[in-house]
Amino acid sequence: MGDNEMGGRTNKQNNGDNQNTNNDNTYIDSYEPIPRAIDEVIARLNEVFSECSDFTYREIACGEEGCIRVVVAYISGFVDKRALNQDVVRPILEYFSKAKFQKDKPSAYEQLKECVVNNSDLKETVYMRQAVNNILSGEALLFIDGENKALIIGVKDPQGRQVSEPDTEVSIRGSREGFVESLHTNIVLIRKRIKNANLKTEIVHLGKQTKTEVCICYIKGVANEKIVNEVKTRLKKIKADAILDSGVIEQYISDSSLSLFPTVGNSEKCDKLAGKLLEGRIAIFCDGTPYVLTVPYLYIESIQTTDDYYDHAYFATFMRLLRFMALVVSNLLPAVYVALVSFHHTLIPFKLMITLAASRQGIPFSPFIEAVLMILAFELLREAGVRMPRTIGQALSIVGAIVLGEASVAAGIASNLMVIIVAITAICSFVVPPLIRATMLLRFAFLIAANLLGFLGISIVAVAIFIHLCRLRSFGVPYMAPVSPLSVSDLKDSFLVLPIWAMVTRPGTLRQEKAKDGKGTKRQEVKIKP
Repeated sequence: MGDNEMGGRTNKQNNGDNQNTNNDNTYIDSYEPIPRAIDEVIARLNEVFSECSDFTYREIACGEEGCIRVVVAYISGFVDKRALNQDVVRPILEYFSKAKFQKDKPSAYEQLKECVVNNSDLKETVYMRQAVNNILSGEALLFIDGENKALIIGVKDPQGRQVSEPDTEVSIRGSREGFVESLHTNIVLIRKRIKNANLKTEIVHLGKQTKTEVCICYIKGVANEKIVNEVKTRLKKIKADAILDSGVIEQYISDSSLSLFPTVGNSEKCDKLAGKLLEGRIAIFCDGTPYVLTVPYLYIESIQTTDDYYDHAYFATFMRLLRFMALVVSNLLPAVYVALVSFHHTLIPFKLMITLAASRQGIPFSPFIEAVLMILAFELLREAGVRMPRTIGQALSIVGAIVLGEASVAAGIASNLMVIIVAITAICSFVVPPLIRATMLLRFAFLIAANLLGFLGISIVAVAIFIHLCRLRSFGVPYMAPVSPLSVSDLKDSFLVLPIWAMVTRPGTLRQEKAKDGKGTKRQEVKIKP
């Protein structure tokens, strides 16, 4: 049904009245009550939504001689007009046209609320600002003449893409469902996996201009209440005009905003987030983005994947050690090459030294400059591949890398060995996506140190980074746990992976209140023996 089938008249506001704003960019006082007179309500709505062509309100005069006046207000395009017509407008017209309303019965408002409006998602408000905020959120508001309260009717039209597999986190086994841009759809996806009344979802609104819905999700009794309260406190301290993505929230709530290492995790995978919630972490959903934040976030989570828990423990352990080795190689390999060639020739085998000398013959740059140029060229190719359309970007990355490598060697700008080293470094950097940005910058730090002091410079930078990691905290939890401080009971899910039946306790490093001995609360009552 369209607007014409709703009956009566539909008005779109296009007047030029200025909104009544104050220094806080708020258009209505928080505690301003809804006027009883319907004409005052209409005038107030016209003032607030001036110059808003998508704001629509419908005034209905029904009952004997039009004694009952009702206004339905909404944002066009936000609401499901079919549901609005069938659940709200048509029942009102039919109910009062048959003269069922009598003065000795409850008020018109109560009758509309109890037996006229056919919608299960029904709430009420007595404040004008809350009514306006709900209109802006996509709900329909029902105002009645003579009443200082309004009905909030949930007829929001679901918008956005369908649930699909995320492109950023590909798994071999497990669920193919990923989060989408709709907050309520994402909450449902978690509810499907954790059917527990203790799964709590608390919604707050952030951003003075955007009023973005942000949901704090955790399992009561599993998550530490102190950490939950800390999350709420940090979110309340956010004073920003706009919250357009969860990445904005991450920058506000991170423990160390200047650190290269992430202290707040993010994920698009539903099963991965469900596992983190069951361990005692807190999730932060943001409307408009498929990325969900998780806190606390530990360093060890960077080399963990959901496939590790669905496969054999030996294979999962090998793959984690392989990822850690790739992380080390991507950071240190170019720096080690520069240190060996520039300072520590005696450590290079004689035959390899001959090969190095032959490959570097005619190269006009020092090993350091050569490494920096090649790494910068690789980073430019990677960035171009990311920013270009997907089909073009993949071809650009592959063809560009091949052509650039061969051309550099043929032109005598880079050696064959340097091209191989940069290629291995690039491959290893893609193995651990959560740390790819930190690795990119640390690689240059190690290169500069190696060019100045050789292996001594590499050692100094490595020790400084390790000290920084040990001092880092994520919502009060040590970032390097369970390695520093050492927690033997939590090593079952670190670099080594025990069989899933042997993981009988949740991580003690998350400090659940029930963990008296620091070993974590039980996640299964009986240890199943193979």
